[in-house]
Amino acid sequence: MSKQILFGFHAVTVRLKSAPKSVIEIHVDATRRDQRMRQFVERARDAGAKLIDSDDERLQKLCGSHRHQGVVARVEVIAISHSLDDTLDAAFGPALLLVLDGITDPHNLGACLRVADAAGVHAVIAPKDHAVGINATVAKVASGAADTVPYFMVTNLARTLKELKERDIRIIGTSDDAQRSLYDVDLTGPVALVFGAEGDGMRQLTGKTCDELVRLPMAGAVESLNVSVASGVCLYEAVRQRLKAAA
Repeated sequence: MSKQILFGFHAVTVRLKSAPKSVIEIHVDATRRDQRMRQFVERARDAGAKLIDSDDERLQKLCGSHRHQGVVARVEVIAISHSLDDTLDAAFGPALLLVLDGITDPHNLGACLRVADAAGVHAVIAPKDHAVGINATVAKVASGAADTVPYFMVTNLARTLKELKERDIRIIGTSDDAQRSLYDVDLTGPVALVFGAEGDGMRQLTGKTCDELVRLPMAGAVESLNVSVASGVCLYEAVRQRLKAAA
């Protein structure tokens, strides 16, 4: 079983709740004894976790970041789902997918996973090349969502999008140059929302594979939104439409 590092209160607490047996050990800052740490330590002990007192230097070496909040855990990697097909077959209701083309910043991916979890996304899809995988920073920013949202890195993104079309899932890409607004599109059916990297946007082939491109209305001087913010806007518009349709 492969291992990974989680750090920060949220990421480690979610793992303790969802899969306590996968937690190998938790290193905590021996000098931090505030209420938040005391509550965390009590929860970890109740879950049967092995606790190790460590100093700040040791914690930084373990996770590669100074933003560990005094909590670093070694855990077993959990396989959320074996395949995208299995995930879609088991999905309840119309498919809602988030596709990230060329997102290399772990903070952006972590934030996207957090939004995806909140919006009830069935899976997040990204290419294996030119994209970041799940690492400790992603898990920290995702605040536990890296353990709950299936994240699939595929060899050929365009081919995967075509396979989604064969399942009658509409592929909706986002582009500043699109003619139609997000709010003019029906998102109540099975849909995959596609976002490109900041600055470069979607790759040309990815854009051509989309069934339709939409834009987010921008009223101010800023030309674009951070990818996690844009994905949140689009996903929650889909959620809003679906709740309205079901009412």
